[in-house]
Amino acid sequence: MATQVSDITLSPAAAARVRWIADRKGEGHAALRLAVDGGGCSGFTYRFGLAESIDADDIVTETDGVKLVVDPVSIDLVRGCIVDFVDSLGGSSFKVENPNAASGCGCGSSFSI
Repeated sequence: MATQVSDITLSPAAAARVRWIADRKGEGHAALRLAVDGGGCSGFTYRFGLAESIDADDIVTETDGVKLVVDPVSIDLVRGCIVDFVDSLGGSSFKVENPNAASGCGCGSSFSI
């Protein structure tokens, strides 16, 4: 069974956007998967997608009935983060407020520790 945690947070705005995306795709469940990959301009990059399944070793948190799923390797890099959804004139995107990051790129999609 996946581990439930409260040390990573999905904001209500992000939860609403995940639910909207899942509803448009006809998905019965709303779950966002966050992973960290090597690369990007700062060393690590965030990867988002709808979670098609939740593995037994995944870390899961929930906001307003929407789950945020993180794999056990990525959780150490995003522990304490807030995943938000920002809709502005510059565009719409999921953003990660990461207290573990020593620096990040201007667009907010990559970071270093």
